[in-house]
Amino acid sequence: MKLNRTRANVPSPKTCRDNRGFTLIELMIVVSILLILISIAVPQYRSSVKRARESVLRQDLFTMRSVLSQYTLDKQKMPQSADDLLQAGYLKQIPTDPITNQANWTWHTADEGTIMSPDEQDQGGIDDVNSSSTDIGTDGVAYSQY
Repeated sequence: MKLNRTRANVPSPKTCRDNRGFTLIELMIVVSILLILISIAVPQYRSSVKRARESVLRQDLFTMRSVLSQYTLDKQKMPQSADDLLQAGYLKQIPTDPITNQANWTWHTADEGTIMSPDEQDQGGIDDVNSSSTDIGTDGVAYSQY
């Protein structure tokens, strides 16, 4: 069987030109819409990440303060360093500060030299912990004050 090629089978130059793709203005409109959507989404994303880090910071501080209290009640003395909490098994590791991404907490010590009885003297120790960050949280309070 022989195929008959006629002019009806060949596409005209006009139909080829109409099916080539998008025009420049159509592409510019699509890119503009995408940029507008991205400019709305990125700040929302950053805000949610910041709130999540603040939540982790509050939870870590609550846990470490609880551990400090448990250590003090169990041992009848405050820990002298964060290593005391690790060695006694109250913490497996010092958590990373989610704001600074380092384990550089600010450990506050109690006043030394408080006399408890004539025989024993309290040596002071760590009684509180805060973040080392100087940034301000979403609630307007510095992270170092949490």
